[in-house]
Amino acid sequence: MPDPAILIVSARHADFLLDEFGRYARDYDLRTAGSSAEAMAEIHAVRDEGGSVALIVQDGDLPDAHPLVAFGEWRAKVPTARRVVAAPYERFLVQAAELRPGLAKGKYDAYLLMPRGVRDEEFHGAITELLSDWGSTVAAPEVETVRIVAPPGLPLTASIREYTERMGMPTRVFAPETDEGRETIAEHEAAGLTTSFPLLRVMTRGTHTPATVRDVALHLFATPETTGVDEVVDLAIVGAGPAGLAAAVYGASEGLTTVVLEAEAVGGQAGTSSMIRNYLGFPRGISGMRLSQRARNQAIRFGARFLTGWEVTALEPAAEHGGTHLLHTDGGLVQARSVVVATGVAYRKLGVPGVEDLVGLGVHYGSAMTAARETEGYDVVVVGGGNSAGQAAIHLAKFARTVTIMVRRASLEATMSSYLVGEIAYNPRITVQTCVEVADGGGEGRLEWLDVRDVETGRVTRRDAQALFLLLGAAPHCDWLPDDLARDDHGFVLTGRDVPRDVWAGDRPPANLATTVPGVFAVGDIRAGSMKRVASASGEGASVVPLVHTWLAP
Repeated sequence: MPDPAILIVSARHADFLLDEFGRYARDYDLRTAGSSAEAMAEIHAVRDEGGSVALIVQDGDLPDAHPLVAFGEWRAKVPTARRVVAAPYERFLVQAAELRPGLAKGKYDAYLLMPRGVRDEEFHGAITELLSDWGSTVAAPEVETVRIVAPPGLPLTASIREYTERMGMPTRVFAPETDEGRETIAEHEAAGLTTSFPLLRVMTRGTHTPATVRDVALHLFATPETTGVDEVVDLAIVGAGPAGLAAAVYGASEGLTTVVLEAEAVGGQAGTSSMIRNYLGFPRGISGMRLSQRARNQAIRFGARFLTGWEVTALEPAAEHGGTHLLHTDGGLVQARSVVVATGVAYRKLGVPGVEDLVGLGVHYGSAMTAARETEGYDVVVVGGGNSAGQAAIHLAKFARTVTIMVRRASLEATMSSYLVGEIAYNPRITVQTCVEVADGGGEGRLEWLDVRDVETGRVTRRDAQALFLLLGAAPHCDWLPDDLARDDHGFVLTGRDVPRDVWAGDRPPANLATTVPGVFAVGDIRAGSMKRVASASGEGASVVPLVHTWLAP
C-alpha cells in the first residue's frame, strides 16, 4: 500500500509548509496544491493510486474557494482525513472570529498558528495528535501486538478485537487461509494444541483459543507474578472507568496501597467513545481509549495495581471480618480496608429477539470503534440520544454511506450536548429520526434490515440497515453488593444525603459519596444522582480519596 498522504494546500505558503512538514517525509507522502481545485485533483490521484489521505492542511486563504467550503468538498471525498488550518501570523487573529466557530460544528479539526521558526513543537504536537488519532481509528495498524485468526462471521472475533484495541494493543484479523493464518495455526499445532477459532497470537504469550473476552483478559494480564494480592490493601477500587481511574491516580499518589479490579476493558463506557471533545484540557478532543490508557499508566506510575479480567462477585463488609472488607473475585479474594464502587453502568438491552440474535453480526452494544472501519458503504443506524450516541454517529459517518440516529423523544436537544447537536446537523451523512423505536431486525447470517415503529402512530416500516449500534442508556450492575447497602428504586447506589433517614447509622446521613456500609464509597455513574459525564465521574473519583483518608485515619 502507498504511504498515506499529507496534502498541503496554499497559494503562497506551500513551499514553506512543505519544508516544515519535512520531518514526516519518511512515513507519509507529502503533496502540495495551490488551490481548492488542485487539492481535489490530488485527492483523486491519491485514491486512484490506492492510497489514503491522512491530513489536509490549508492556510485559510484559498484563491478559488472559502476555506470552510473547501473543507466540506474535500471531506465529501475523503471523510476520514483530519483537517487543519495553519494560518500565517498576520492573519491568525483576523480570521479567528470567522473560522473558529467551524471547529464546534466539526468542519475541521484544528486552527493553528503557522510555525514562525524551527522546532515549533507546539504546532507539531497538534499535528502528531491528529495523525495518531487518524492512525488508531482509520488505518490498519502497522505494528501488530495481537493477531486474531478466524473465519468471517464469528461474533466473538469482533468482541475480542474491540477489547484488545481498547486496551491499547494494535490488533489485526486474518482468515485461516491467508499466509499469516496458516503460520499461526502451524505454530499453535506445533505446541501439540488443537486448533479452534478464533485463534489468538500475542507478541509475548504465544497462541491461545479463548471462549470469551474475559478469557482473553485473563490470558493477557492475569499472571500470578503480576496480580497476586496477598496483603490487606488500603483501597480497593471496583471498576476502571473514569471515576475508578481518577480514584486510583489520587489514591496511589497519596500513598495508599491501591488495587483496581476490572472485569473487562479499562475505560468503561467512556473507553468506547471515538472522540470526547468537552473534556477539560484537550482542545482538539481525545478518544476514550487514549484517555483511559493515559490514566491507567498514570496510576501505575504511582504504584496502583490493575487486576484486569477479574470480576467481583461479592462483597463481605468489614463489620463481619474484623475491620477488613472481603472482595470475592473469580481470581481469588482481595482484602481491603476501604472500597470504592465505581462499576459504572451497562447499556440496557433492546430485548428484541431478532436483533439480539445478531449481536456481533452487524449489531453492536456501544460505539464499537473497531467495527466502524468495516461499515464503509453501509447504511448504519444508531439508537440513543445521549452524548455517546452522538459521538458514535459522527465517527461512523467517516466510513458509512449513511447514518441514522433514532430516538423515542421528539428531539436530541434535551439529552445531548449542543456542540454534538450542531455537528450532527452540519454533517450531510447523518439524519435524525425522532419518535421511533426498533421493533424487529433480521438478515441471512448478519443484519440486513430493521423494522421501525413510530411510537405515536404505531405504524411499522421496514428499512435496509447493515449495522446497528445500540446506546440505550444506563442499567446498573451491582447485584454483587450486600443487601444492607442502600440503593434507589432503579438499582443505583445511594450516598450521602440521598440515603433515607430510616437507614442512617446515627443521627446524621453518611458523608458525601459514602454508602450505608461503613468504609464503602460509590462514585461515577453507579451512584444515584450522578451527572453521567466523564468529567463529573473523574471529579468524584478524585473527591472520594480525602474521604477514604478520613475513614482510614486512626
